[in-house]
Amino acid sequence: MPRLIRHTLLSARDLLASAGPFIVLGLALLAGAYLWLEPAPPRRVVLATGPENSAYAEFGKRYAEELARYGVRVELRATQGTAENLRLLRDRAQNVDLAFVQGGAGDALYAADEAHDGAALMSLGALFYEPVWLFYRADAARRDALTELGHLAGLRVNLGAEGDGAANLFAKLAHANRIAPESLVLSRLPPTPAVVAFLGGELDALVFVSAPESPLVQMLLMTPGVRLFDFAQAEAYARRFAFLSALQLPRGVVDLAADIPPADVRLIAATTRLVARADTHPALVQLFVQTAARIHGGTGWFARAGQFPIGADPELPLASEAARFYRNGAPLLQRYLPFWLANLIDRMWVALLSIVAVLIPASRIVPPLYRHRIRSRVFRWYAQLREIEEALAARTRAPAQLLVELDALDERVGRISVPLSHADELYALRSHIDLVRARLRQAGAG
Repeated sequence: MPRLIRHTLLSARDLLASAGPFIVLGLALLAGAYLWLEPAPPRRVVLATGPENSAYAEFGKRYAEELARYGVRVELRATQGTAENLRLLRDRAQNVDLAFVQGGAGDALYAADEAHDGAALMSLGALFYEPVWLFYRADAARRDALTELGHLAGLRVNLGAEGDGAANLFAKLAHANRIAPESLVLSRLPPTPAVVAFLGGELDALVFVSAPESPLVQMLLMTPGVRLFDFAQAEAYARRFAFLSALQLPRGVVDLAADIPPADVRLIAATTRLVARADTHPALVQLFVQTAARIHGGTGWFARAGQFPIGADPELPLASEAARFYRNGAPLLQRYLPFWLANLIDRMWVALLSIVAVLIPASRIVPPLYRHRIRSRVFRWYAQLREIEEALAARTRAPAQLLVELDALDERVGRISVPLSHADELYALRSHIDLVRARLRQAGAG
């Protein structure tokens, strides 16, 4: 048994030596493809969210928890809102990879005038509605209820902190209603100080653009003496602005027992999407889109189960990896394999097939190389055997001397190890040595 194992290992060693150059070539090609394709995504990513107690901040925490399961650390960057998030994304020095961005939050009044300088951006899909919540104090209104945006003239209105997208969106709405900015007493306080000032009587109205998950929005909806503006022209706004949708806050959805609100309220809403830089790793895009489906796919005040996320974005191009998810769902391999392994195979299979297609034709030379390597151990001794024969024929050396040389040759041949499949060639050599030995003995006897 040990001898059989020795011969088997010998055969494997020779085969490995023969195929060695092709193995090295394949590994080199595979390493080059790995470096070029970069299948492994980074383990750290920066997500710009929003102010404290905002819906963006709450959602950011959930994204961090979800992606931690895959070994990706999500660093949350608190900001003042969408306008700041856009600036951070376009500024490469800020190293922000993704951010929540609400529709219509650009600085320009018209879409054609929006700035697109800096890093290229792409959308990962729409996540949820962000209604325009216009709260006002009942005692500050000069009539029973505000029915038009123009009725805000002369009131103290807070539009959010610098960097919040609410101010830019409200500017578009005011411009469409021909409301001069100087007709309003505007302030730019952050959300929490603004609510404190509002409840203290220092402000007459607040403008929030936020998901209903915002704690401040839910608190104001249930505060006595605070009213929510009813956008009677909600459908008209949705037709005028592609980034707006007409919604309805159903009666009693905030609190059924207290019947809050006491009647349906018409609202307009921007759609918040997840935006990334165009050079974000495709595997990260896939992870974030799958996470978005789990976080935002349920039912809510304005959306039915499965309505979000969606791959529609009127302002930014949709990332190809996100489009793949919305078209086919999660990649097939990720349904059965761990994410990192499935992603590696998914990203590398084309390169693997290409390498195999190159190596298979080239590998046809391995069997001849293997045979040559084995046979060369045997056939190289035929040169010395033939030299002994020629010396005998030419009588340049005595048969006894040649016989000593032949015995030495036979001893070296006896130490040759070859795989069992090539043992016939070794035994043929030894039989030829015996044949020459017989001739030498005959010549010596003569």
